[in-house]
Parts: sequence; structure tokens; C-alpha cells
Amino acid sequence: MEDRRGGRLGRREFLASAAGASAYSLFVFADGGEARGGAVDRTPDAIRGSFETIAPVDPEAARRRFEGEPNMTLVDLSCDLLVAGGGPAGVCAALAAARNGAKVVLVQDRSRLGGNSSSEVKMHVVGANMHRGRPGWREGGIIEELRLDDAANNPQRSWELWDLLLYDKLISEPNVTLILDTSVCAADVKDGRIERVLARCDKSEHLYRITCRYAADCTGDSRLALEAGATIRWGHEGRDEFKESLAPPEPTRETLGSSVLFTARDYGKPMPYKAPAWARKIGPEQLKHRGIGKKAWEYGYWWIEWGGGRDTVRDNERIRFELLSIVTGVWDHIKNSGAYPESASWAMDWVGMMPGKRESRRIEGEYMLSQNDLMGFNPEFDDGVAMGGWGLDEHPASGFDDPEVPPFLSIKLAEVYNIPLRSLTSKDLKNLFMAGRNAGCSHVAFTSTRVMATCAVMGQAAGAAAAVCSRYDLTPRELYRDKPRLRELQQTLLRDDQSIKNLKNVDPNDLAREAKVAASACVEGAKPESVIDGFVRDMEGQAEHRWMAPMSPDGAWLELAWDGPRTIRHVQLTFDSGFHRELTLTSSDTHNARIIRAPQPETVRDYRVVVETPKGERVEIARVEGNHQRLRRHDFPPVEAARLRIEVLATNGSDTARLYEVRAYA
Repeated sequence: MEDRRGGRLGRREFLASAAGASAYSLFVFADGGEARGGAVDRTPDAIRGSFETIAPVDPEAARRRFEGEPNMTLVDLSCDLLVAGGGPAGVCAALAAARNGAKVVLVQDRSRLGGNSSSEVKMHVVGANMHRGRPGWREGGIIEELRLDDAANNPQRSWELWDLLLYDKLISEPNVTLILDTSVCAADVKDGRIERVLARCDKSEHLYRITCRYAADCTGDSRLALEAGATIRWGHEGRDEFKESLAPPEPTRETLGSSVLFTARDYGKPMPYKAPAWARKIGPEQLKHRGIGKKAWEYGYWWIEWGGGRDTVRDNERIRFELLSIVTGVWDHIKNSGAYPESASWAMDWVGMMPGKRESRRIEGEYMLSQNDLMGFNPEFDDGVAMGGWGLDEHPASGFDDPEVPPFLSIKLAEVYNIPLRSLTSKDLKNLFMAGRNAGCSHVAFTSTRVMATCAVMGQAAGAAAAVCSRYDLTPRELYRDKPRLRELQQTLLRDDQSIKNLKNVDPNDLAREAKVAASACVEGAKPESVIDGFVRDMEGQAEHRWMAPMSPDGAWLELAWDGPRTIRHVQLTFDSGFHRELTLTSSDTHNARIIRAPQPETVRDYRVVVETPKGERVEIARVEGNHQRLRRHDFPPVEAARLRIEVLATNGSDTARLYEVRAYA
């Protein structure tokens, strides 16, 4: 790119040069969006217009080029939070920050969102409930919102519609600028802060120079942290570093490997298969610990894993080849060995071409989560902001190459655990958050935190923390030290239905907490006053934190009454969405048999919210039909309220009305 003196700018100067000398400047600090609530509706023209703002229109742009890139055009962006990476962690980080008032740019290096849960890989999202092995601990918050939308609107189990759902959520959020097919490639750091990030999109021939107050590395491979010079970890720590009994005696560079999945179906007629010449020859001896089942070929197999002894970033092409050679060899064995005659009418209808990566780089955090934290041997964190619970799930680095070694060793944890804010903040860079499989934890802890629902709740925590930091001009370290602001962050997360173990709603602005509660009726043990006890989940078979009442022909109602009028303009309701049940998108028929691909029957479908004024007037402030979401928020003009009534008119199948929490705000 030419500078004002007619010379050329190199990479460092390109990043550091002032915005006024750039090809085109865009500032993303636009009005719009709500500080709270779900995705805001946007008209098609408004969304189209947002794309126009990131396309350079300056005719001089074509003459100002980056050295060595004569056909790339520079675009300047500014935001509160740059999110690098669009997997579950990045999506939830961007939405959480945006919904709490921050202006966000999300850069994703692929054409679709979702990471390993996208149609490119097709891995189902799992988390703390461990395939219902710990019923009641399914994650809340944004990942629950996404799962519920997918279950209600995608009964056909289309992975491409999951991709589209994530795209819709981000593109419909006014505070988010979404840029796909774009990779982070450089960072400008000054005084320990990331000031600007360079990202390139070869499809649009744009170089984006993004000025940001905060950044979140949700790339999985820690690409942004790597470019910014943060301390990186790779492989297993030695046993002594964190006093972990499950760690090896000495550190190693080995990691968990990657997998390529496939899907298949029964076509009802002979379907021959010929493996490519480079397919591995597979026999029973390779499958000693890897069962391929009878007629269970619709979704297989996570244990086709390879590359843990390689560099899972730079050896990706070799890893892809080896995984595809195993996939085609395993299918050849199923189809042509003669051991599975039932497979004659089966054929693969999809093969992943992108390795689903489990592990690569991790970022050194302010605090490194370890085995002893997850197993409850250390004190509870005062800065818990997210929840995990998947078992300590180690995979041998040798993967499929060593058939004598089982493909995994999993140790179930006795309890769920909290993840501290400090494990989501870089120890080196003052304004860098991270979430997902590159968060600050030891390798042993990583074997639990790596699953995608846990990555998602880490993302929500990081995004909300960035919004709080932006609001008060704090660094993440200052946020941790400022205990009132830290408590505010935790209460914000709880208000957004994020699950944090042992924390409850004590929001001083929640007027519902001052009310007396009554109801049309209640099931024994599920009292009306439970909706203001501060907790929003029960374990299976329990009902102490929710109101439940039989549905009569006229429905059921719950009412809050104050000892004097209260001005309210916002009501928030948290319904029951069946946390005891598994809920994810999966191609596995076995897993799907436990899942309801529809609105969850426990959830209230039709309801209305009515305020009674001090004069006895009844004002309907909300009426909803066809609800399938757990968390619903309603804004309305301020009204003086003596009472607030929620009238449940219908559920999605349950014979009881169920409500976990009511909040009211001025």
C-alpha cells in the first residue's frame, strides 16, 4: 500500500498506520439493538444495508495497496469486541456481548458457523449432562436457546439448517458485524494490549484492519493469541506442575487426535461399494476395541481418530488423508468383508472432508484450571462464570494406529464444576479473552472442558465479561479485582440464564424478589414462591425451584403482589424446557431416540402477562402463542403495578403449567 510519501507500507506499518491514511474507514459504533433479550428483529433492507457498509466505496481504495498484495483492498473496522472464531464459543461470545450493549465484529475463517457442530463436521453438541448421565445439568443460556430453536424448527435433523440458524442469530443482531471466509493473520500489540487485528478474505479480496477495545480468541487453534504473542501451551503438562495424578510423569507434545465422521442410510436395494486404492485394509484385528455394530451405520465413528502425535495444525493435510483412508477402509470392511450381509443395501451419503479437531494450542490464562479443580479438591472460585461437567475423557495420541489400546478412558466427575473468569483471560495481554478448547487449563482439565456445550458457556461468559469491561472501561484483570463489578457480571450471566453452580439471583434491581406470590394451584412440593427463590433448575425427580400447577380447562395462573405500587417496564420469565432430557442435533439414531425434535412438552406454549394497577385496572402487557423457548423477555411502556399475573393458557404437551422464575424491572 502506498503511504502519503508515495512509498510502500510493509506488514508492521500496515497495521500500525493511522486510519486516516487507510483505503476506507468504517466505524461499527452504530445505534441499534437492545441491551438485553433475544435476537432483535431486523428488516431485510436493514440487513442488506449492513453489508454495504463493509464494502469499500472510496475510488482511491484501488490505488492504495498493501505491499505484496496488489489486488487486496483495505477496510477499516472499529468495535468494542473482536471475536475471532465462529464455533459455539465464538457465536455465544458475540451474542452475549452484543445483547449486553457491546459492538462486536466476528471473524470466521469458514463459510459457515458452528465449528465441529457445523455441517462440515457433524459432531453433536454435548456437555455437562453427559448424554443424560447427569440429568438436570443441561446448560442454560444461549446454547439452550439455540438447541430449543433447532429442535422446534428442524425436526428433519438437517445439519445445514443448524448452520443457517447460527447465521440467522448473528446476522439478525444489530450489534454484530459478521465476516465469514476470513482469517486472522496479524495483530498489533502496544503496552500489552491488542490494538488492531488484521484479517484477510481472499473471496472478497479484502484485508480487514480491525481496531478493538477487547478481543476474544475463540479460534480453537489460538491463532489470534499466537499472532499477538501470548504464552501458548501444547500437549500434556508433567504431573508435578499442577499436582495432577492423571498427568504423565513428564510433559509431552502429544495431543488428542482428530476425527472424520460419515453418515450412511439404508436405500432398500443393493448398493455396491468400491474403496479407493489408497484406503486402509481393515480387519477384525483393527476393531478389537472399536465396535461397528449391526445396522448402526448411520453415523460413524468418533473413534476414527488420528494425528495426536503430529502437529494438529500444520499437519492438517496429512491428518485429513489418514482419516479418509481409515473411513474408506472401515466402510469397505463393513460392505465387502462378508461379515455384515445386512449392509448390502446401505451406502454412505456423506463423508466429512474437514477433520474435526479436538486439541491443538491452549492459551496461558490468569488461572490454569486443573484436574484438582474439576474433581472438587480445591476451594470454590469466587469468579465462577460458567459450568462444566463432562468426564475427564482422555484419548490416546496413537488413535486408530494402535488397535490394542482402547480409544478412550473416561472418568466421570462426581459433580459439575465452575470455570473461573481468570481461565478465560490471558495472563500476558491486558484485553484478551479466550473461550472454547483454547481456554486456560491443563491438558487433563481440557479433556473435560473441550466439549462444545462447555465451550459455548465459556463463550457466553467471555462475551458478557467483555461487555461489562467495555461499559466501565476495565481490563479483565481489573474486573476480577473489582468485586462489586465481578458480582454484577455474575448476576448478568444468571439473568441471561447462564448456569453457574451454587449462585442464585440476588439482583437488587429485580422487583419480583420483593413480592408475595400466589397461584391458582400447585403440585405438592412445587410452590408458587419458588419462582423468586433465585434458582432456575431442578435435578430429575425434584421440583423445589419451580412452580407447577395442573392445567384446568381455563389454564393456570401465578400472581405477584407488592405492598405498594411498583413501576415496571420489563418482565422476564424462565420456563421449564426439560433439562433432564438430552437435547442436541445428531445423526445417531440411538442418541436421537432420547431426544424430542419438537418444542419440549414441559414448556409453556401460550400465555399472557397482565398488570393490575393500584386503581384495579387490568392491563395486558404481553400475549404469546406458540412459544418453545425457556427464557422470554417482554418490554413495554412503564406502568404502575400493584399485581403482576402470568396466565398460562397452554403447554406444548404437559398436563401441568411450569415456571422457574419471574423477574420484573423498572
